[in-house]
Amino acid sequence: MIVPATAHGTAAVADHYDELDAVYRSLWGEHVHHGLWTTGRERPAEAVEAMVDAVGERLRLQPGAACVDIGCGYGGTARRLAATRGVRVVGFTLSGEQARHAATIPAADVDIRVRDWLDNGLPDASADAAWAIESSEHMADKQGFFDEAHRVLRPGGRLVVCAWLAETGARGWKVRHLLEPICSEGRLPSMGTREEYAAMARTAGFEVVGYDDVSRRVARTWTICTGRMLRAVVVDPGMRRLARTARNRVFALSLPRLMLAYRTGAMRYGIFTLEKPA
Repeated sequence: MIVPATAHGTAAVADHYDELDAVYRSLWGEHVHHGLWTTGRERPAEAVEAMVDAVGERLRLQPGAACVDIGCGYGGTARRLAATRGVRVVGFTLSGEQARHAATIPAADVDIRVRDWLDNGLPDASADAAWAIESSEHMADKQGFFDEAHRVLRPGGRLVVCAWLAETGARGWKVRHLLEPICSEGRLPSMGTREEYAAMARTAGFEVVGYDDVSRRVARTWTICTGRMLRAVVVDPGMRRLARTARNRVFALSLPRLMLAYRTGAMRYGIFTLEKPA
């Protein structure tokens, strides 16, 4: 497990997303996660929706299913799956700003709550499916993340986790100059490997029914985001002020680091499909 020198709790994560709200919406729009390219010719918006659809397929969603979006951001994934799969979604975010923006795009069968997943208040065995797209990284208690998902899901329910992962056996400069700084700049308490995630999922009681390393298919996300960031700083005075004064401005340093981390293999992007035994 990669752990940065500076510890980051839930308050730091919430502050990160609240303060950089304008930046995230400028870079990502309604979906705060990687895109998934198949041909390489997809537009960024299409690639982002392809990631959501890939999650929906792995969950085997049925109309009317009760679902949970763990770390829902602006609610884009919840809204798309509610509309395309006919499911009901409760989403959890730590960011009040994200929830406020989500409220400006109301959708039937989507309920966004500002609450810590590790204290979510949902009843046992109350959900048919759950997903976490790039949110488990922000949780200091990763075992607790899996344990809560297992508790909330009904027997036979599925959890899909899309995660930033550290290269198995990464060491030396890859850890010092890429992975640890990425964790610190992005307010990630830790970054696990594929093997560590699978072990925690099994400890919680899940069966690992699928795993896909899609690192090559998502890496373009950071080239696109870096270009958007540079353009925004040039043309938008508000973005320039934020880049100079924000407490979380060091996140900008992670953009080139993330590109290099993917190119060197120091960082991987994995999609886990987990099932609670019936």
